[in-house]
Formats: sequence, structure tokens, C-alpha cells
Amino acid sequence: MEMKIIKSPAEMQHQAIAWKREGLKIALVPTMGCLHAGHLSLMRKAVQNADKVIVSLFVNPMQFGPNEDFAAYPRQFQIDCDLAEKEGVHLIFCPDAKEMYPEGFQTTVSVKTLTQGMCGADRPGHFDGVATVVSKLLHLTIPDIAVFGEKDFQQLAVIRQMVRDLHFPVTIIGSPIVREADGLAMSSRNKYLAGEMRTQALCLYRSIQAAQQIVARAGHDVAAGTIIEATKKTVAEAGGKLEYAVVVDEHSLQAETFVGSSSVLAIAVKIGGVVRLIDNAKLFIVKK
Repeated sequence: MEMKIIKSPAEMQHQAIAWKREGLKIALVPTMGCLHAGHLSLMRKAVQNADKVIVSLFVNPMQFGPNEDFAAYPRQFQIDCDLAEKEGVHLIFCPDAKEMYPEGFQTTVSVKTLTQGMCGADRPGHFDGVATVVSKLLHLTIPDIAVFGEKDFQQLAVIRQMVRDLHFPVTIIGSPIVREADGLAMSSRNKYLAGEMRTQALCLYRSIQAAQQIVARAGHDVAAGTIIEATKKTVAEAGGKLEYAVVVDEHSLQAETFVGSSSVLAIAVKIGGVVRLIDNAKLFIVKK
């Protein structure tokens, strides 16, 4: 069956309702397009867990600040559609911003505590934009499950909190980070990296590796400050500009004094002064 492409929010909701009436299980994979292997892994997980899979392609203006890269954010619509169709996606939802946020639009969704640090501290209003658009997408596609990548660690926590607080009848599934062969986390913004910047970007993964090695040697006695200082050094040596490095509990996102079994190192770095990348990992590696 040929993959459908829907632009109208009303038409999207009508299609979702029709599938529900047939008793079909729906999965949503929200994206801003410029798909890469990380996105495709989310789609594969969705296909495994639902009868119908919807991928949204929408660069959400509400989550970009005035000095951020909304206009320049990479877009490749036809390539994205081809990639999604090969993964067995049934429908692409690609609304226009004017339909998602029509004239007179004035309602936003805000998650308070979880958005105060990390990316929320450097990008005021960003998570209001994320929560609002995800809320709208969930209403329009009526999914049973929605799949998000774990690279956007704080975003995933915010969405889970919103779904719990507002009683959305959807299960949120987190999917592991997909990395390049050299460890760089897959990101649409990696397209901005070239030459020396691409090499410099490896400081995020190297920071994570160094932190995990420190913890593996010392265990629970490691102070969070030791991990943060090591991260600062690794990023500085590579020539990156560290926006933040924090050791937080994976569930509450509260800063931790000492590394524990649920501790996560989360990092944001500006590469070449212009490309903002994020990464994260649990500090205790569970050996299988």
C-alpha cells in the first residue's frame, strides 16, 4: 500500500479516527525532518509495535529562539518521504506552520520544574514550544504509542511528564541513541559539520567515555564535580564551547552530588561557535 501524505490537521485527525474505528493500533514518530539513521531506528521500533505508523515532518517554529537556526534548519522533504516509505511508514503528516499556529493562536503547554535547567536554561521558551507541538500532534494523530529518541534526554523527560500530567492515553517509548562509527551521536545538525568542526564534535562522546572510565575505576565514590571538571577539560582541549555539563538523576533531572546507579551525564557544546550539539549517557555501564 502506498504511503499517504497529509498536510491538513483536520484531515490527519479524520484519518486517525478512521483507523481507530477499525481497531488498528497507531504509532507516532514526531520529527523535524532531515531524517538520519537515528530517526529510522525510531520508525523500525514503531513498525514493530503498531498496525499503522505516522511520521510527522514539521520544523516547529515555536521551539526556536530569535537567534537560533529556524530558517537555516536543514530540510529535505522528498528524501525524507523516500526514507520513511522504505521503513514501512504508512503516513507522513507535514502540516504548514500557519495551520498549526493559525492567526489568533494563544494556547501553550508548559512543564515547569523539568525545564528549568540544562537546555531550558540556555533556550528560554524552547520546551514550551516542544510541549505545545507534541500535545497538538498527539491530539491530531491519536496514537497508542509515540517513539522518541533518547538523545534529546531532557525533551523525553518533559514529554513523559506532560503525558502523565494531562492523562494522554498514549505510551511514550524511548529509543537508544544511534551513533556514527566514531561515536558522534546522530543529529540533523551534523550536516553543518565539516572538516575540523567534524573532528572537534567528537569531544562530546570522548567526554562521555572519559566520565564512564572514571566511574568504572572508582564506582559510587565519584563526586559529580569530578566528572564535570573532566568534561570541561576535554571540551576545552578540543576547542569546543561548553554550554553545560551536568550529572543528573535520569528520572527527576535533579543535579546529583555523587554518581549513583541512575546518574546521567548530559552535555551541550557549541562547535565552531555556531553548531549546538547535545549528548548524554548513563555513567554506570551495565555489562550484558
